[in-house]
Amino acid sequence: MAKVLASFIITLLWSAGAGAQTLFYQGKTITIIVGYQAGDGYDIWSRLLAAHMGKHILGNPGMIAQNMPGAGSMIAANHIFNVAKPDGLSLGSIGPSLYLDQLVGKKEVHFDWAKFGWVGSTENTPWLFYMNSNTPYKSIDDVRKAKEAPKCSATSTGTSGHFIPKLVEEALGAKFNVVMGYQGGAEQDLAFERGEVVCRSLSIPTFLAREPFTTWRKKNMVRILLQTGRKRDPRMPDVPTIHELMNEYKTSATTQALVGAVLASGDLGRPFITPPGTAPERLKTLRDAFRKTMTDPAFLADVKARKLEADPDYGEDLEAIAKEAVSQPREIVERMKKLLSE
Repeated sequence: MAKVLASFIITLLWSAGAGAQTLFYQGKTITIIVGYQAGDGYDIWSRLLAAHMGKHILGNPGMIAQNMPGAGSMIAANHIFNVAKPDGLSLGSIGPSLYLDQLVGKKEVHFDWAKFGWVGSTENTPWLFYMNSNTPYKSIDDVRKAKEAPKCSATSTGTSGHFIPKLVEEALGAKFNVVMGYQGGAEQDLAFERGEVVCRSLSIPTFLAREPFTTWRKKNMVRILLQTGRKRDPRMPDVPTIHELMNEYKTSATTQALVGAVLASGDLGRPFITPPGTAPERLKTLRDAFRKTMTDPAFLADVKARKLEADPDYGEDLEAIAKEAVSQPREIVERMKKLLSE
């Protein structure tokens, strides 16, 4: 009898909790603040998530994506941290490397990276570094020997467009002229096609999945000089990793540690976050719904139609990575400040 009563009480409590969540989300809309322009990789993933995640939340709320581009998603990150309500109705899609700006003390940072709520990431994002094939640079060694530094594009500091060429300079001795201030990927693509810049760093999944890169590859407009993963991506077996090149050029152990600390942002992938202070039960609801969405056949079909691949990580793991990312030794932080300064 006691066991039956206990089971009844547990069921009643669970039903009450589920009912409360249903009542809260029913008839409401969750907004994903996207820190990049429409059509960017972050925007595409946000809209895919918005189309499918709501049905995995009790109450079946609507979901929309709202673009708030600028400063490599810094504007969106500051908004999510300081303005968005921590009520379970606000999500953010921001760049995974903004913690670098926090570590080096950028005055534009108005957030604490470790205090965001971490919902999940749709894919891992190792990067590649490409060069216009019309240039004479066929390898990093060619850039090392260049008399004039090639011009690369970036939106701002704290983005892969900025820190990848800076890391290559520091670790491999190749010099680049990084031109910042572009609003997003579309502007950088146009600058590349116009010949204003000749190089850029980009996530491998984005480069392999969407235009204009598919067309560029078919026309042999680009040459990939390196990739940042620990191992070579099987789709690019002839492209060396930065780790291989560091071993080849006998890069010091401390510099290799610096490179590892910066590239850790790739482990955060394309993160979705909540404002700090989001109630634990609401964060859990969002995490659970995200996890279910990642195995939803309809979602995966839409992902495949976009020529993307879901390679998710989940909130608890991202939370641990985020906290570790902002807990770097002073020596590494000081070198980051020097490396990432404009």
